[in-house]
Amino acid sequence: MNRRDFLKTAGLATASLLMPNVQVWAQAGKTASAAPSNKLVVVFLRGAIDGLSVVVPYSDPNYYKVRNNIAIPPPGNELGALDLDGHFGLHPSLAPIMPLWKNGSLSFILNTGSPDPTRSHFDAQDYMESGCPGRKSTSTGWLNRLLAQLPDNHSPVRALNIGTTTPRILQGPVASATFKAELKRRRSPIDNAVIAASYERMYEGRGDSLERAFLDGIEARTTINEKLNGEQMQANGGAIQASRFGAFGKQLGKLMSEEPKVQVAFVDLGGFDTHVNQGNGKGQLANHLNVLGNGLSDLAGALGDTYSRTVILVMSEFGRTVKENGNNGTDHGHGNFIWALGGAVQGGKLLGHWDGISDRALYEGRDLPVRTDFRSVLSSVAGDHLQLSSNQLQTVFPDFSASGGNAISGILKA
Repeated sequence: MNRRDFLKTAGLATASLLMPNVQVWAQAGKTASAAPSNKLVVVFLRGAIDGLSVVVPYSDPNYYKVRNNIAIPPPGNELGALDLDGHFGLHPSLAPIMPLWKNGSLSFILNTGSPDPTRSHFDAQDYMESGCPGRKSTSTGWLNRLLAQLPDNHSPVRALNIGTTTPRILQGPVASATFKAELKRRRSPIDNAVIAASYERMYEGRGDSLERAFLDGIEARTTINEKLNGEQMQANGGAIQASRFGAFGKQLGKLMSEEPKVQVAFVDLGGFDTHVNQGNGKGQLANHLNVLGNGLSDLAGALGDTYSRTVILVMSEFGRTVKENGNNGTDHGHGNFIWALGGAVQGGKLLGHWDGISDRALYEGRDLPVRTDFRSVLSSVAGDHLQLSSNQLQTVFPDFSASGGNAISGILKA
């Protein structure tokens, strides 16, 4: 390691230690005069959510034959699905986002996923985040590569991650800021004016990467703290689930609505690996969906007018088996659904290909098939919503081109 690399690495590590709630890893992307107005939020559900409990094919009798204990009842029954189109219904715990379906800003893309057949959480998540299924040598995440194609507005909060470490999807040379959402804000030493002044004197005037990392970290922290005041950082008095994800909805929405330089944001939520006692209209999965539904609803509301310029994509590494297992749960599967929300979404409808859930329609006789590559959905949104050219999309998703039966259209409004 030469001196320049050492200083860069040391500088970024120092910024992380000084500001535990906001971490900045950075090399500048390409420059431009202004930030784009349109925004993208990616929500990743780790553990492989059961898509057939989210979007319920209640009109298909096979659904109830293979799911004696975990099937969601049809609409009109206690804890039954919320009717979407006369054939599919939404899990009752997702009632908070039903208004988005009704106002035409929520849709679902059926039978989506990775073409790679792995049922390993680690590999499948890696491929979904790198955007290169089957290729383990890819060092960057697709969301970071996408950022490199957007105009650089020189803001340390142009890319936000809600979590504790940089996720695979954001790894790469473009700066991102990690914000750890908390129910109650904890003061950091850097909040002390005397300590802050001491560090400023230590780093000012250096003209190197240490000073740049420190200044970026301070700016990112200041921006976030200005937008999210003390009251906003508290639990919401029982109005929503007392969870970090619930807090994320209002906090991130407020930040994005008031800070125009945020271009993309990422958040992930675990707990969807439901092998045992998955439940139906109530139970383990229903509890997680309740938090998720409230979080997404809060996000949409807190975005305010910014919602009209935002697309929110909800995805998971793969689906789960169509048939329930012997433990009243489901095992690792293949195809799943991608959710699309936002004012730019042409919602109120189901997209993609659906062949039913008879044995002959299933992948390897057990799982939903992948009829639409997840990269088709992502590239369609990136191209139409963020206005990336075909050449730029090739950089974001190398060795992939959405064409023929794999192409998807109609996700966004014309």
